[in-house]
Amino acid sequence: MNNEQRPLIEVKGLKKYFDINTGMFKTKQLKAVDDVSFSVNKGETLGLVGESGCGKTTVGRTLLHLYKPTAGEVIYNGNLLKTKSDIKDFRKHATMVFQDPYSSLNPRMTVSDIIGEPLDVHKVYKSKKLREEKILELMSHVGLNSEHASRYAHEFSGGQRQRIGIARSLALNPDFIVCDEPVSALDVSIQAQVINMFEELQSKMGLTYLFIAHDLLVVRHISDRIAVMYLGRMVELADAKEIYDSPLHPYSKSLLSAVPVPDPKIARENKRIVLQGDIPSPLNAPSGCPFRTRCPYATEQCAEAMPEFKEVSKGHFVACHRVDEIN
Repeated sequence: MNNEQRPLIEVKGLKKYFDINTGMFKTKQLKAVDDVSFSVNKGETLGLVGESGCGKTTVGRTLLHLYKPTAGEVIYNGNLLKTKSDIKDFRKHATMVFQDPYSSLNPRMTVSDIIGEPLDVHKVYKSKKLREEKILELMSHVGLNSEHASRYAHEFSGGQRQRIGIARSLALNPDFIVCDEPVSALDVSIQAQVINMFEELQSKMGLTYLFIAHDLLVVRHISDRIAVMYLGRMVELADAKEIYDSPLHPYSKSLLSAVPVPDPKIARENKRIVLQGDIPSPLNAPSGCPFRTRCPYATEQCAEAMPEFKEVSKGHFVACHRVDEIN
């Protein structure tokens, strides 16, 4: 298998369970991520969508080993991450842009020190002058001026703070960036600027993204492929266009029916699929298919067995017992 065909990142059977204290010395497992598998090819953007609390952020953090995986494998460039030194080396090539630009930056550090922190941690510069040059180069990549370097994060707007966070994530020339809802805390007008900047950086630096979001329009704009998550599991994965034009899983259909359409005539004709009930708690997830309690097509089989996440057409994966009957 040559390098062109090999995915940059492969995730196999990833699980992350948290022990939750339920009182009287009892704990219960919260299955935040439960048996998730996917791959991301070099230079592509994989969008990861789902409602709040479905485990999207936990996938990103567990993949980077910010959380220790409960089970499963992460393979980077064909190498399985096993030892601490594997993970340390991986962290030079893989970074994260956090959701909240207000809490992810240290208020006591100047912009220059925030962006330079990864350079300090990994000791990658030979002199103070080279460090300074690198920081100014990173700032220019994300549209910040050199006079911003000595200022503190609280002096900037949300969009500028997120640019500081992005510059920090680029410090070690990574191949792969986990973008954890990087625009959800920003104004809509600023969102477009930041999204366009991600795309420019990708083409300029050959970056690969896992782009986590709950705004489907943002994901559609930036992603090559889209994965849909529900209650810790992946329910569908396909090309962005295909998942928009012909979603197969009942949950994906419902999500996409809620996306606003700018044309009022089309919007009136679109049938909104409203799901009944609330999302179950991940502490008491339903047996079998996690979506069955809200699915209009659920049968007894859905309660008994977890559907297999299988390929139904080239590159289109779905986890649903009745996928052939309902489409």
